[in-house]
Order: sequence, then C-alpha cells, then structure tokens
Amino acid sequence: MSRPLPLDTDEKELIRQLRQPAGRRQAFTRVVEQYSRPLYWQIRRMVYSHDDTDDILQNTFVKAWCNMDTFRGDSRLSTWLYRIAVNETLTFLQKQKEKHNTDSFTTTVVNGLEADEYFDGDAAALQLQRAISTLPEKQRLVFNMKYFDEMKYEDMSRILQTSVGALKASYHHAVKKIHDFLNTSD
Repeated sequence: MSRPLPLDTDEKELIRQLRQPAGRRQAFTRVVEQYSRPLYWQIRRMVYSHDDTDDILQNTFVKAWCNMDTFRGDSRLSTWLYRIAVNETLTFLQKQKEKHNTDSFTTTVVNGLEADEYFDGDAAALQLQRAISTLPEKQRLVFNMKYFDEMKYEDMSRILQTSVGALKASYHHAVKKIHDFLNTSD
C-alpha cells in the first residue's frame, strides 16, 4: 500500500478542531460543506437516483460523525470520507439487488434517467450511463473515480484499499467494455 499523503495546514487544523469537543460541531459543519458536493457526485454516479444519493450521503456523514473518535489521521480526511461513502453505496446497491432479486437492477434504474428531473444529460450522456451501468460495481466505481473525478490511482488505492496495478487493470477493462457497448449499440 502507498504512503499517506502529507496533510496540508488547513486539514491538520480541521482535524485538530474535530478532535476537540468544544469545536467539533463547527468543524464538522465545515467538513459537510467542503465534501458534500464531491461525495454526492461519487455516490450519484453509482446509484443514479437523486433521492437515494441524498440518503446515502446523509448516512455517510452520520457514520463519519459517530465514528469521528476512531479516525486515526493516518490518511487524509477526504480519503476516510470517500471510503465511508463507497462502503455505504456498495451496501445500498447490494440491498437493492437482494430486494429486487435481480442483477440488472442498476440497468433498470439507469433506464429511468430520462424521466429524472435532475438528469440534464443529452442522448450521448445517457448512452454512456447505460454503458457504465453494465459494468460490475467495482469496475464502475474505478471508472467513475478516474474518468469523472480525474482521481489519481494512488488516491483511489488509499480509498479502495487495493493496489494501483489492480485499479489500472479494472479501469482498462471498464474502458474496453464501455467501448464495446457503445460500438454495438450504434
């Protein structure tokens, strides 16, 4: 596993405030303000539903708040929050698959994107989302982090707790599958 990134001064100060009972609420408000948007979109690209995304995001912050004392600080705060969000998202998706008793649940959900008032993409964006929805969850996650968030493999490695080589392979396979999907659907 790669070494942790050095913390910048602002993050060190935020973590210090989070560890002090007197300043914890105010500091956590800053955390929510700072990370809501990027975490929202990370989750949204996996679950496709605005309402479900909001629920998962709220669960992510509740878990972070409840487990703040267990945050050791040996990774960046953003890495820890992304890890919680990813785990919450994967848990949600697994429950939905079990509830609906189908592996094509995500494909069914993405087909409803056209009717989603929060989806503002065109036909090409919708087709890309359909292609992405055919990927296994972990490949979809890696693809989204690399393609949409432009996240470095080293950062993904810290969040997903897997090797850079495995992430590169997953991304390569995801891109090939998406390419094949788009070429056969023309």
